[in-house]
Amino acid sequence: MRTISSTLLACLAAVALSGCTEEGFGNLSAFGDNASTIADTASLDYYPDDELIVASKVQFKNGHFGKAGAYARKALEVAPSDPQALLLYAAAQDRLRRFDEADKAYRKLQPVIGNRIEFHNNYGYSMMLRGNLVAARKHFIAAYEIDPSNATVANNLELLRNSTGYPRRASGDLQGI
Repeated sequence: MRTISSTLLACLAAVALSGCTEEGFGNLSAFGDNASTIADTASLDYYPDDELIVASKVQFKNGHFGKAGAYARKALEVAPSDPQALLLYAAAQDRLRRFDEADKAYRKLQPVIGNRIEFHNNYGYSMMLRGNLVAARKHFIAAYEIDPSNATVANNLELLRNSTGYPRRASGDLQGI
């Protein structure tokens, strides 16, 4: 009786182990897929959705601010406090003149990188686009004090200096020209 049960147990173990070498059943991953369909992520950057940031930067540089904002918004859905995505989103919204949306991004961004050159430069540019030249100057000067050799800040200060010489006009003032 003892030999029959040990023989039966050995046969069951052999049948169970033979299933592990079968091609159709033995090549499964932990997710139930074929193991070869699982992508190797060893070569990816730390931020897995970096392609959204890259796409947003490309669209922004090409002047497609709506698309840049959409890509940045998708990146913010993945990582809501990502400084790069917040800066891109705010800058794109500024260029689209959606200052309410830009302000939301700047409010989230200020506690994260509030006293950095990128924040002051971008927020200063936003203020300049809105016509608030005093606030723009304040932020450009703060950025300049952090890094006096930064060419972008110097260019924005020059742009601000040039824009103060032009009077603000009401819409429709120049229609006869």
